[in-house]
Amino acid sequence: MTSLTLDTPELAQQYDEISDPQYEHGQFLLQALALKPGDTLLDIGAGTGRLSELAARHYVGPQGHVTGLEPLALRVDIARQRASANHTAEVGQGEDLGRYQDGQFDAVVLNSVYHWLPDKARVLAEAFRVLKPGGRIAISSAARERPHDIQRIISQILGQTGLGRGHAIGSTPYKVSLAELATQLEHAGFLVDEIRIRRFADRFPNTQAVLDFSAASSFGNFLNEFLPAVRSQLLTDIHAALAQYRQADGTLLLYRNLLFAVGSKARI
Repeated sequence: MTSLTLDTPELAQQYDEISDPQYEHGQFLLQALALKPGDTLLDIGAGTGRLSELAARHYVGPQGHVTGLEPLALRVDIARQRASANHTAEVGQGEDLGRYQDGQFDAVVLNSVYHWLPDKARVLAEAFRVLKPGGRIAISSAARERPHDIQRIISQILGQTGLGRGHAIGSTPYKVSLAELATQLEHAGFLVDEIRIRRFADRFPNTQAVLDFSAASSFGNFLNEFLPAVRSQLLTDIHAALAQYRQADGTLLLYRNLLFAVGSKARI
């Protein structure tokens, strides 16, 4: 089970520094939302506020407003350093948007967070409620049917060691398939305007950088379900397995596959 209590100041700061992949995904979502000056945006799972800040500065403008909602207080502390008159950062979870009024926002974005949410129906119901008629939602999420390279490595190692359950261990425990995401959006009342899987290539300077990225992105949950001695051996095995991804220049090239979905709330 994912814990929200394992984050540290070091992990939060490290995530802020190495979260370019998530930031890139978020820019695809902002473009898909077709935000206009004066719009209001709710960023659920906003992390350290990089995407919220971008949306406030370059999409909704001074007449609009971006609210970044994030359950990890240490990351909200960093996000608040980016806050401005049209960008606020708040501690909270997508399952409970009771502080916001019905129809308050023009758009909702969940960037690289959906795969961390166990109660997706509740999150989507709340997002639907706080959206204006005609409002849009954009989501990026790990794809169940096409796992990242690092997830395949972990699954293989766990299978070889007899620990099993590799498909749900290591990171992103609540992945969905493209069909599941489409169905979940429709059940919440959304019209599915676009849904697809995108492939991304990531380069890392060394194997430790891969593991650092996984640890910071999972706010302390990466392989944390194992006893320290077992976790240490797993990390050693992962280091060794990553060698096959080393390129001629010494860097490591790994691929990630993400679902991207855009939906809308029907106009009245």
